[in-house]
Amino acid sequence: MDIERFNADWLAAWSRKDVPALLGFYSEAVTYKDNQVPNGIVGHAALKRYLEGLFAVTPAMEYIPDATWPIPGGYCGRWNCSFGLPDGTNRTLRGFDLVLLDGERISYNEVYTHTLPA
Repeated sequence: MDIERFNADWLAAWSRKDVPALLGFYSEAVTYKDNQVPNGIVGHAALKRYLEGLFAVTPAMEYIPDATWPIPGGYCGRWNCSFGLPDGTNRTLRGFDLVLLDGERISYNEVYTHTLPA
């Protein structure tokens, strides 16, 4: 598996807010964690509901891959995300994903982010 290509395609689906495409990257029994759901959610149905709610309240965001590192069972990926706020200012997040794979689908995804200075 080409993890750089996989990661870039996956982040492009995040940028498009394309829930069906994103679910195609995840296994049916995925566990997903981020700042909003630190205890995690499990399964496609829960992830679908979460993503639909998240995308309904967030501005357009562009995720840009930075680096990937293979690890046993998956990879870690760092990215930057740019977005505009209602007041016209722009923000950039740096994020890091721990991705464990079951075949070619994500079985575990834990996301860490922090805001970069303007």
